[in-house]
Amino acid sequence: MTTMRMAAERQDATAGTDGVAGVTLGTALLAGPVLMAGYGMVRLVGRAVGDYGPGVWWTVAHLLFLAGVLAFVPVFLGLRRLAGERGGGRVAVEVAAWTGLVGAAAVAVQAVIDLAVAFVAADKQAMSEMFDRVQGVPGVMPLVYTVVPLLFWFGLLALITLLAFFRRDLVRAWAPVAALAGVVLTAMNLDLLPVGALCIGLALLPVRRSQ
Repeated sequence: MTTMRMAAERQDATAGTDGVAGVTLGTALLAGPVLMAGYGMVRLVGRAVGDYGPGVWWTVAHLLFLAGVLAFVPVFLGLRRLAGERGGGRVAVEVAAWTGLVGAAAVAVQAVIDLAVAFVAADKQAMSEMFDRVQGVPGVMPLVYTVVPLLFWFGLLALITLLAFFRRDLVRAWAPVAALAGVVLTAMNLDLLPVGALCIGLALLPVRRSQ
C-alpha cells in the first residue's frame, strides 16, 4: 500500500512538473518571436522619427530585444528536451541547443552594453564615442558583436531542422524553411527583423500548439 501511494505521489509530482514546463515553453515560444518583432518595430519607429539614440526609443527597443533573447533560453532548453533522441541524434541536438544558448548569452551581453552606453551617454555623438571605446577592447567585437552572437541564429536553425527530422509530430517539414527565411531576412537587413521574427514564430507555432 505504501509503495503504491509513493508511486502515485511520484507520478502526480512528475505530471505537475511537466505541466509547469509545458506552460513555460509554450509562453516562451510565443514571447520570444513577438518580443524580437517588437524590438524591430520600435527600432523602425525610432529611426523614422529621427530620435533613435539615447532616449526612450532606444531604451524600449533594447529592453524588448533583451527580453526576447532571454525568452529563447527556455525555447532552446525545451526543444532540447522534446527531441528525445539517443546516440548520434542526441549529440547533434545537444550541440545545436548549447550552441544557441552560447549565442544567446553573447546577444544578451550585447543588449546590456547597448542599454548601459545609452543610459550614460548624453547624445548620439557621445554614445558613438563610447561604443568605439567599448568595441575597441580586444575580443569584444567577435565575442559580443560579430561572431559569437551568430551562434544564436545557427543554433536555433539547426535545432528546428533536427526536430523536423526527429519529431515530425511536433515540428513540420516546412519549419526549417520558415526559420531559414527568418534568419536570412534578419541577416540581410535589421530593418527586416519584424518579418524575420514572425517567420521564426511561424516555424515554432506547431510546437506551441502541442504544449
